[in-house]
Amino acid sequence: MLISATEIKKLQNYLCGKFKNKGISVRARSQAPDSVEVLIDGEFIATIYKDEDEGETSFTLNMAILDIDLDNEEAA
Repeated sequence: MLISATEIKKLQNYLCGKFKNKGISVRARSQAPDSVEVLIDGEFIATIYKDEDEGETSFTLNMAILDIDLDNEEAA
């Protein structure tokens, strides 16, 4: 199902507020209108999918973290 421009803007505002990061942007995917891309400072980090079930709409954030990315982080 299509994610509208209004929903994209609302998702971006929500994520920027929730994570206190104005560098987050959300943009449409031309090949997949049922999802959008999430970027931080221009770097792709996740995909959001839209779902409608029993009259309710939800958005699912899907973020894959590769093990090689974890190897580059120091243990806390």
